Amino acid sequence: MSTPKVAATILTRNRRDLLRQSLDAVLGQTRPVDHLIVVDNESSDGTVDMLASEFPQVTVVALPENQGATGGFYEAIAAGCRTDADWLWLMDDDSIARPTALAELLAAIERADGAAPPVLMCSRVEWRDGRPHMMNRPVVQRRGPARLAGAVRSELLPVRAATWVSLLISRQAVERSGMPPRHFFYQADDIEYTARILRDGAGYYVPASVVEHRTPTQHTAVDDDHRFYFHIRNTILMLRGRAWRLREKPMLAWWLVWTSIIYLRKNRLSRRSVANLAGGLLAGVRSPLE
Repeated sequence: MSTPKVAATILTRNRRDLLRQSLDAVLGQTRPVDHLIVVDNESSDGTVDMLASEFPQVTVVALPENQGATGGFYEAIAAGCRTDADWLWLMDDDSIARPTALAELLAAIERADGAAPPVLMCSRVEWRDGRPHMMNRPVVQRRGPARLAGAVRSELLPVRAATWVSLLISRQAVERSGMPPRHFFYQADDIEYTARILRDGAGYYVPASVVEHRTPTQHTAVDDDHRFYFHIRNTILMLRGRAWRLREKPMLAWWLVWTSIIYLRKNRLSRRSVANLAGGLLAGVRSPLE
């Protein structure tokens, strides 16, 4: 079997110093990447100049305007597919990969015990203190006890969806399932996209592959009005879409209800929070699916 080629892609916006650390971590992998791409989402802090002077080996895609996380990763995947890579390794600029993170992901592909070869792998994502990051927990695939047992024997977990941070996607998956939902802008875009890929494909969580996600806090969608609006809108779009099977959608609906309750409680049922929730629900119903 030929050695797979990997294109690492990092999305950045106005976090030059964190990006430098993220790039150093990728360049320090025990299994070197074959291509390294940075997509700059209209930074204004000198990021592009820093890349040119300090990382001349990096391919830079400079976007003329901020396209949100979804648009940025759309361009990152497109750039990765313009190379000869077999796998795309996706990360944010605040993701710091441990030296063996990529090697562990690739090794897990070889030992995955399933009827079909995997098309997606994801890492254990930790916060600064070593705890699992709340916003990067994958959705575990609980159906199929035989597959689950086989995965556990291989020190893996089958997943149904995952987040952008240290996500390894095969070129085959992109060619079959298409691109991320650019109109989502951000929030739940990674969940929709990976769920779409894994509707008919196999993916695994690899706990031996570790990445630190250096966010300021362990924030989730309920901690910010803007983020929560897109969380609600895009969850409604997923309920209307085809990434999830009909039998899986009650789980999504429950998640929408539960996060809405938490958000309203945190904001003491303020008029602003009720209006924000209503706006997200209405936008989710009215917005086109594509």
